[in-house]
Amino acid sequence: MSGKYDQLKLKNQVCFPMYACSKEIVRQYGPYLKELDLTYTQYIVMMVLWEDEEISSRELAEHLHLDYGTLTPVLKRLEQAGYITRERSAEDERTLTLTLTGQGRELKDKAAKIPSCLAEKMGLSKEEFETLYRLTYKALGNMESQDKGGK
Repeated sequence: MSGKYDQLKLKNQVCFPMYACSKEIVRQYGPYLKELDLTYTQYIVMMVLWEDEEISSRELAEHLHLDYGTLTPVLKRLEQAGYITRERSAEDERTLTLTLTGQGRELKDKAAKIPSCLAEKMGLSKEEFETLYRLTYKALGNMESQDKGGK
């Protein structure tokens, strides 16, 4: 029997399995990241820096959907580990420039196997994985564009 409140049932929510899956994915990363002595948040910061070796902290925060309160201790730890440098801009003291170090570049080789290991654990075909990826980013983009006054 369907009722007025069926839409409020947890099993009818797309957000819950996405939330639970996200938590499980981060948990599954654990053993791989432990070998590198990284947390998941440190790992995604490093992934951005492996793509673009220099970035402002503002751009990084936007890219990763993280606030400065979360990002600051992560960046301090990565700097202490010797993976990045943090420097204030001479033109604007509020701007912090993050740069990948040689040691940070070396870490990339050690991390190279991680994405395929996690993809394998998901048990999806290549087509299913690509569809999931595409639809997840489409939904994210649609919601962000609505927040910014878009369609």
